[in-house]
Amino acid sequence: MTATDIRKTIEAVWHMESAKLIAVLARMLRDVGLAEELAQDALVTALEQWPERGVPDNPGAWLMATAKHRAIDRLRRQQLLQRKHEELGYEIEVGQEADRGVELDAAIDDDIGDDLLRLIFVACHPVLSQEARVALTLRLLGGLTTDEIARAFLVPEPTIAQRIVRAKRTLADKQVPFEVPRADELAARLSSVLEVIYLVFNEGYAATAGDDWTRPALCEDALRLGRVLAELMPEQAEVHGLVALMEIQASRLRARIGPGGEPILLLKQNRGAWDRLLIRRGLAALARAEKLGGVHGPYALQAAIAACHARAPAAEDTDWPRIAALYAQLAALMPSPVVELNRAVAVSMAFGPQAGLAIVDAIRAEPTLASYHLLPSVRGDLLEKLGRGGEARAEFERAAALARNARERELLLDRAAGCERVA
Repeated sequence: MTATDIRKTIEAVWHMESAKLIAVLARMLRDVGLAEELAQDALVTALEQWPERGVPDNPGAWLMATAKHRAIDRLRRQQLLQRKHEELGYEIEVGQEADRGVELDAAIDDDIGDDLLRLIFVACHPVLSQEARVALTLRLLGGLTTDEIARAFLVPEPTIAQRIVRAKRTLADKQVPFEVPRADELAARLSSVLEVIYLVFNEGYAATAGDDWTRPALCEDALRLGRVLAELMPEQAEVHGLVALMEIQASRLRARIGPGGEPILLLKQNRGAWDRLLIRRGLAALARAEKLGGVHGPYALQAAIAACHARAPAAEDTDWPRIAALYAQLAALMPSPVVELNRAVAVSMAFGPQAGLAIVDAIRAEPTLASYHLLPSVRGDLLEKLGRGGEARAEFERAAALARNARERELLLDRAAGCERVA
């Protein structure tokens, strides 16, 4: 195996195992920042030793043992080992040789799944800002570098680095416990976790800014986190609802981009290019959510809407009245101008553009939508369908001026030019 092959192997192992390492170390040390530091130390050791000694038979276990060894050394230096013995329920023979120090009591190897679950709740703790939660989650659980996170969200790397540093400091200062919330707190805290995962997915599915319409790698990271969470919390309906929503939406990624990178909207996509495996997985996850009584949860409702599209062989076969009804349920559950805007689209497809335009005009003055480019975009589409080309062109131009994504801006300007031709 060449040095390049070994480095690629180390990178792949790190991407798969880093969250587990940090989770176990955080349980031992009760310090997320220190846990990540020692996990990184284990990675550096692998980079130094594996090219000379070869890749171990079980590289993940090797990294775990090395990381735990460093944690134990740190505890010894801090003269806290005896207290940690009592807290964690393991014994280490004082005077044990360094090369045997990784042979730990079985209590250290507590269920890694539990540790991952604790880490997810810590990284997504509401004490952190939304931006900090996203950055810390991708860093600790996604295994992304600060540079990768910065490039994904088109933010300067120092900004991401500062968010992560501040997040770790806040967790330490607030003494956030490394634990799964109690039953009475679980629903509120879980909603924060699901929100972060879906924010990551959405940024991959429809990039806020930049030159690319989608960033599939972010969708993959969010899907992986969602699937892990579903395995760790199999009785939580909304977790399965979120996974269902992401699986079905991710099935369209290849069809959303044209040969030149241009966006292809839902009704014009080649449905033969949709990933049927992801659709089956999504429908299965939706069925699990419904079986658990989560049919009316916000993510399950959105997944049910996505399922209507997935089940339609062609765009004209879409059950728009059902989609409009589902959006009405969603609007009642979590009232929001954005949900109303989406409902307007569904109503227009089910009952005509004038019905949809009435809903849009009712929310036009909503302050939270003042800079939301999709409001004039939807209004322009409805006006165009009603034959009001001049008004539609003005709306598309306004939407283009507000859009931050270059590809989306081009699409909107094309729509405006098309209105000019038929006006």
